[in-house]
Amino acid sequence: MALDRDTVRKIARLARIKVKDEELDHLAGELGQILTFVEQLDKVDTANVEPMTSVVEVTLPMREDVVNDGGDAEKVLRNAPAGVHGFFAVPKVVE
Repeated sequence: MALDRDTVRKIARLARIKVKDEELDHLAGELGQILTFVEQLDKVDTANVEPMTSVVEVTLPMREDVVNDGGDAEKVLRNAPAGVHGFFAVPKVVE
């Protein structure tokens, strides 16, 4: 697929990439090759292929879901820059 300079310039602007005018022709060629490859992938018949998240079957280890309240407030507040009455004290950020 061929791209013109204006299309490459627009893609660069949308991607927030600063591209010099002398690089546009080179980038147009590279992007064209990428799009040609993607077009080839689009021709592959995947109708009977099930979606997968990995090429090998992986089962996540399960653990017992135990609810607790932590109970270590003092230990946690030791990491805080400042604590007031059992809570984190942070600087004011809104005027």
